[in-house]
Amino acid sequence: MNDPGDSTLAASADDSSAGSEPPERLSVVIVNEAGDWSAFAAPEHAIETAAAALAEHSGCGGARGTEASVVLGDDALVRALNQTYRGKDKPTNVLSFPFQVPPGGARNGILGDVVLAAETVVREAAERGIPPVHHLQHLVIHGLLHLLGFELETDAEAETMERVETEILATLAIADPYASDGIE
Repeated sequence: MNDPGDSTLAASADDSSAGSEPPERLSVVIVNEAGDWSAFAAPEHAIETAAAALAEHSGCGGARGTEASVVLGDDALVRALNQTYRGKDKPTNVLSFPFQVPPGGARNGILGDVVLAAETVVREAAERGIPPVHHLQHLVIHGLLHLLGFELETDAEAETMERVETEILATLAIADPYASDGIE
């Protein structure tokens, strides 16, 4: 991945501690790999804000003190990854790759990678009539929740994950994406 586009951001998990210890953080490394992200005034800030909101949610305590990367990609990159790892020869909006602990290794607070496709994110936002930045933040939260172990395999799991997403998005003043047309 390209180092010149890398940007490391730390999303605060708890700014209310006025004591001796710094707040625990969800560290987000942003890698600008591909794609036209000009539809977003400041995608890095939007990602940092979404990650901070996730880390502050009571159901996401496992995010505190961890690190994840968010890769800003394009449809071609995400299509290739989707084909290789999921057997689906098409782009999608977001993919999550949980960190694989090597044999005898330790997790060391690394959650994994979230990869986004610029064209799909922008297109879906336009189709839904929502600001692209809101859809970006939703997908970042969605991807990070997958890294934290949330799944969509059963109706109950999907309902739980959607509820948590909606609660986090509400703290960012973003409407419930599942109220009418949600993501897959």
